[in-house]
Amino acid sequence: MSYISTTDTQKKQMLDVCGVDSIKKLFADIPPELQPKSFALPGGKSEFELHSFFQQLASKNYSHLVNFLGGGFYDHFIPAAIDALVSRSEFYTAYTPYQPELSQGTLQAIYEYQSDICRLTGLDIANASLYDGGTALFEACQMAISATGRRKIVMDGGVNPIYRKMINSYAANLSIELVDISVSHGQSDRDAIFKAIDDKTAIVLLQNPNFFGVIDDHSDIVNQCHEKGILAVQSVYPVAMALLKTPGEQGFDIATGEGQSLGLPLSFGGPYLGFMSVRKELARKMPGRVVARTTDTQNREGFVLSLQAREQHIRREKATSNICSNEALCALRAHMYLSLIGKEGFKEVASLCYNKANYAKERIKGIPGVEVMETSPTFNEFTIKLPMDAAECAGKLIDLGFAAGFPLGRYYKGMENYLLIAITEKRTKFEIGRLAEALEAVVCQ
Repeated sequence: MSYISTTDTQKKQMLDVCGVDSIKKLFADIPPELQPKSFALPGGKSEFELHSFFQQLASKNYSHLVNFLGGGFYDHFIPAAIDALVSRSEFYTAYTPYQPELSQGTLQAIYEYQSDICRLTGLDIANASLYDGGTALFEACQMAISATGRRKIVMDGGVNPIYRKMINSYAANLSIELVDISVSHGQSDRDAIFKAIDDKTAIVLLQNPNFFGVIDDHSDIVNQCHEKGILAVQSVYPVAMALLKTPGEQGFDIATGEGQSLGLPLSFGGPYLGFMSVRKELARKMPGRVVARTTDTQNREGFVLSLQAREQHIRREKATSNICSNEALCALRAHMYLSLIGKEGFKEVASLCYNKANYAKERIKGIPGVEVMETSPTFNEFTIKLPMDAAECAGKLIDLGFAAGFPLGRYYKGMENYLLIAITEKRTKFEIGRLAEALEAVVCQ
């Protein structure tokens, strides 16, 4: 293999530009164990050689595994038309549409996406500027702190632990009190939540279905919160909203969630899409931007940015949010997905997820030593208890061709033998059967 060589003169010229006299000083701020071991870069390759090289690298990934992983990110079917449409240059080069006269197409797409989210969640107003589900949930907390003047957050233990960790990280250097409430039999512990909320509480964080896949109606908790002047937010799985009671129907003030399941590929963790909708009374506390439909002086319909809390240049030190980016490309994918699949198609996807998960439960129930947790109803995810360490079991199932589920012991102490399994419309009856057989082979060996 040939390597690119650099002459001493070239090295000196580069170091002079950087203002240092040696390579060692250039990397002085990096710990020695993390410094580059060599600068002997390989020479250039042809397109064919490069393609072959990366194919070999890609083959080292576990892309062949049948996916039963969930935990907030799901392997849903994505219509081919989405990639074809979203890759058009009009869309993938678009940035924040500050000049409405030049951006009507982008503005309309964002407006339609906002309308989708309002229909899904049953709330009044949605934005289009959140990075992911965890960020959206923290932004809801900031909204509540600003709206109520209180600084206490009560978090249900069924909220995605990744989101809860993000919130703890965001709040680490802020004067915010965080209270974690453990779940009870997979559902929100009402007694513990009611005991924790008081006149210092700004917001209560809930999730439906929660991280264990459990479905819950939080209307009673919301009512108790409102009696004490507390805002309530529900983080939701959008596909489940096709069948379940919406946050709006339960009385929530804010709904947030991860939009990855709406036509976005898993893509090794992103980019994803956080969504948010609120009651109209909270519109001016919402971060990001809101597109509205209006008419001009000649009564022609058009679209404009009606609210844009781009904090850096509007509110500066009084800002309640650091959200300023434009997530329109990911939001556009979500709108395309919902438009292509339609209302009835969306319900069918949700029904397939639910019914196939129930079928998987029945198959797994027959495995000696394996217990399916059924104290509460679930949507497309459910928890099983194994007669062995769940992480060890999942590792052995990888060797058999399955990404079998998420070991809950990673985030929940005392649940080392519990595995969270997710079923989407893509999983076939044959694949579910093969998983049950492989699981039985591992736990009964």
